[in-house]
Amino acid sequence: MDDREIIEMYWQRNEAAIQETDAKYGKLCGYVAKHILVSPEDCEECVNDTYLACWNVIPPRQPDKFSAFISRITRNLALNRFDYLTAEKRNPKAVCSLEELADCVSGRESVESELMEKEIERAISDFLWKQEEEKRNIFIRRYWYFDSIEEISRQTGFQKSRVKSVLFRMRGKLRDYLEKEGIAV
Repeated sequence: MDDREIIEMYWQRNEAAIQETDAKYGKLCGYVAKHILVSPEDCEECVNDTYLACWNVIPPRQPDKFSAFISRITRNLALNRFDYLTAEKRNPKAVCSLEELADCVSGRESVESELMEKEIERAISDFLWKQEEEKRNIFIRRYWYFDSIEEISRQTGFQKSRVKSVLFRMRGKLRDYLEKEGIAV
């Protein structure tokens, strides 16, 4: 079943939409959740919460790209669950990935407004689309999916040192790009 049909099922409030979503995107949602959460039970709960969130936001939302839409919901729910579960202790993979980006995008109070967040999102998206696909994919695997350097190396066939080098250079370019866009880093 294609995405338009699934979305239409949500609009019609047909509960089979959840089953179709699970059949088509269950593995993707599980993949996103497992790279943030440790417990399989927490991952499963996060995926189920994703389906509920889709049910609650479609309608009125009409996602353009359903796979990206559902991945983003899963990722945000997993990060919220991660924060809740590990207020004292941190998942080293996720924290390491986010700390690497800290020099490019800070969590200062000045970026708390929704408008500034949207501007940062747009700028990062624009930046990534200007990069070579190979480098863009490495960046997304690391900072969106929280893949380890070893996993990225295995997936791309690159040496770990090359993956680290690509990420280091892209963070520097991103920092420069954001500064040129007038976004304080």
